Amino acid sequence: MNIVRGILDRLVLLAAVLVSACIPSFIAQYRQRLGGRLDQVQSDLAPFQAIADHNFGGSLLKLIDYHLASQDMTFHREGAALQLMVDADARLHGALRALNTDLVHQCLYLVRHPDYDLLQSTWSAYQPGFTLTLEGALFALVLGLLLWFLFLGFWHGSAAVVRVSGGSSRRRENRRGPKPRVGLP
Repeated sequence: MNIVRGILDRLVLLAAVLVSACIPSFIAQYRQRLGGRLDQVQSDLAPFQAIADHNFGGSLLKLIDYHLASQDMTFHREGAALQLMVDADARLHGALRALNTDLVHQCLYLVRHPDYDLLQSTWSAYQPGFTLTLEGALFALVLGLLLWFLFLGFWHGSAAVVRVSGGSSRRRENRRGPKPRVGLP
C-alpha cells in the first residue's frame, strides 16, 4: 500500500504543479477576451457619444435621460439599452483595472467576482500554456504544493478513519470472546 501511495503521491504533486502552471495563461486569455468585449462596447457607444458631443455638451448621461424621458416607447427602450452599454463599459473597465495586479490578486478577483459567461467562453477557447516568469513559476510551485498537502491530508485522514473503524470492529470481537472452533478438537 505504501508503494501505491508513494506513486500516487508523486503523480498528484506533478499534476497539481502542472495545472497550477497553466492558470496564468488562462488569466491572460481571460484578460484578452475581457479587453475585446470592452473594445466592442466602446465601439458601439462611439456613435452615441458623437451625438452627445453634438447635442448634449458631451454628456452621454444627458442623452440617456433624454431617451428615457421620451413618451415614444421605442426611443425609451433605446435609452435603456444605451444605459446597459454604459454600465457594461464601467463594469469591464473595473474588471480590467482589478486584473492589472499580481497573479494572486488576479485569481482572488476571479474567485470573488466571477463573470460566468466570460469564464465559460474563455474556457471553451482556452489553449493551455506555461508562463515562464518568476512570478508564474512561484505561483505554480506554491499552489501545487498547497494542493498536494490537501491531498496528503485527505489521504492520511481517510487512512486514520479506516484504521479507527477497523480497530473498533476488532475490539467488539475481543469483547465477545474467541469464536468457537468448529471441527477437530
